[in-house]
Amino acid sequence: MCVTPPDPEAVALPGHERIQSYLKTLDNSPGVYRMLDAQSRVLYVGKARNLRARVSNYARPGGHSPRIARMIDETASMMFLTTRTETEALLLEQNLIKQLKPKYNVLLRDDKSFPNILVSKTHAFPQIKKHRGAKTEKGAYFGPFASAGAVNRTLNQLQKAFLLRNCSDAMFESRTRPCLLYQIKRCSGPCVGLISAADYADSVADAERFLSGRSTKVQEDLAIQMQAASEAMEFERAAALRDRIRALTQVQTAQGINPRGVTEADVIALHLEQGQACVQVFFIRSGQNWGNRDFYPRVGADIEAGEVLQAFLGQFYDTREPPRQLILSHRIEDPDLMAEALGQKLGRKVEILVPRRGEKAELVEGAARNARESLARRMSETATQGKLLRGLAEAFGLDAPPQRIEVYDNSHIQGAFAVGAMIVAGPEGFLKSQYRKFNIRGEDLTPGDDFGMMKEVLTRRLVRLLKEDPDREKGLWPDLLLIDGGAGQVGAVARIMAEHGVDDIPMVGVAKGIDRDAGKEEFHRPGQHPFALRHNDPVLYFVQRLRDEAHRFAIGAHRQKRARAVGATPLDDVPGVGAKRKRALLAHFGSAKAVSRANLTDLKAVDGVSEALAKAIYDFFHDRG
Repeated sequence: MCVTPPDPEAVALPGHERIQSYLKTLDNSPGVYRMLDAQSRVLYVGKARNLRARVSNYARPGGHSPRIARMIDETASMMFLTTRTETEALLLEQNLIKQLKPKYNVLLRDDKSFPNILVSKTHAFPQIKKHRGAKTEKGAYFGPFASAGAVNRTLNQLQKAFLLRNCSDAMFESRTRPCLLYQIKRCSGPCVGLISAADYADSVADAERFLSGRSTKVQEDLAIQMQAASEAMEFERAAALRDRIRALTQVQTAQGINPRGVTEADVIALHLEQGQACVQVFFIRSGQNWGNRDFYPRVGADIEAGEVLQAFLGQFYDTREPPRQLILSHRIEDPDLMAEALGQKLGRKVEILVPRRGEKAELVEGAARNARESLARRMSETATQGKLLRGLAEAFGLDAPPQRIEVYDNSHIQGAFAVGAMIVAGPEGFLKSQYRKFNIRGEDLTPGDDFGMMKEVLTRRLVRLLKEDPDREKGLWPDLLLIDGGAGQVGAVARIMAEHGVDDIPMVGVAKGIDRDAGKEEFHRPGQHPFALRHNDPVLYFVQRLRDEAHRFAIGAHRQKRARAVGATPLDDVPGVGAKRKRALLAHFGSAKAVSRANLTDLKAVDGVSEALAKAIYDFFHDRG
């Protein structure tokens, strides 16, 4: 049920009286409520076991924290949606918070997925690799790991220990001799028959046992094999087994914490200080520590720890699978309700613990220490960032320190695979979730026309801003634009901005300067003489960092585009041939060229290719003229 705004005369009343006017329309049902300001922007989203009782709390004239009092005063209208159960209300509340990002809610700002290790089972000789995203590929998944770095370190040691391949199936099928990984003892060479399918399967089973937490048994078996090889005077084999045991030990050492009494859990600790929060999450799977990650949710100065953790859990596990146990540093507001909601998502019981003694308490203490230290570092970096932004405002003649800086750069090779890139920075550093890349579409551009590319990128950006936030109320508009280039680039961008009626945003071009040396940059502003900063000015180093980050992001986007183009084949254009059949055809014939020359009989022999599809492929390559 949605409730319309109150009578216009009620808008002039104090906030709690405006809220009071809704009570007569509410019953005791569970549900979700939204508080909106005079411009219908969502201020807060909350859930309630009893909507009428919860809203009546806001209708009181006093007894609220400063944050809640401000929210009530700004509330002009409310919306309500009833649900069958409080659990449904909790799930709906978290979905709405993530979508609407209300001003007064605790908000988790980092929503990236976590990587896994995948032992693929689509091939007779399984591949071990990093995987991120939906688990659609057949195989055994192990994770989540806290970061790509944690996965890469583990994979590096697992390759040494188990000698499993990480090459693609197409690469595997095309090999005629072992690759470099075999030479440096990171692969057993199954592609050229240097290990039997049975022995390779044993290695895969050992790797899966190790990743499942049965590492002691794996190491014991390897030690027995090493001793037997040594007694048989097969010293080279014994040395290889010794190296594999050492690699497994290095994995365990790198993990640091390997609890005995905790098999599958997330250890979550919160530290609050001066209106800022850090939540530290340790991932414990199969009795092993698979890394930790810190998060900095948006909170208020007078918020309670339980409310922060409650909101964090709801948003964190909205798109992620929870473990069997959540070990917390603070008690949350509705532990039983949260456990029920997460249990429904997982399909089995989820236990929420706040331990006070024993091994679990020690795990929480370690996570809390990490959270405290991480927040201290962040607050120090934020203070430094604030000083740099003030210096930037002074150097560029801005009215106030910029809260949002957008930096633009292009990348291409003689005009080919051209992309534009935008990075964003502010008081909290680089805002990577707001980075954007632009595939250059202009067909009339001269190859290498940087002016034309920048014009296309800025035009598309400004058009989008004018469409999505014409009143500049959502915080999407920049306070400063930095352009990689000199007077020519600045003039071109200034004309683009004037064409769109956006001439009040400060814009500065960063040119390499004399000899194109770092440290000799010149800064260009529309209608003003270029200037430079002192060689050792911290603001100069700050601008260099911004420009280098934009350059790094642009080059990365360019390389991705180029790699996709290089990996493209004529098979991509054949109707009915998707990624799976493309892999099958390339594995069978070795190349797209060989597929194009194949006859109907050979095409029908490929696994998964029907007679109709074989004819379509044959016709595509032979009847196009």
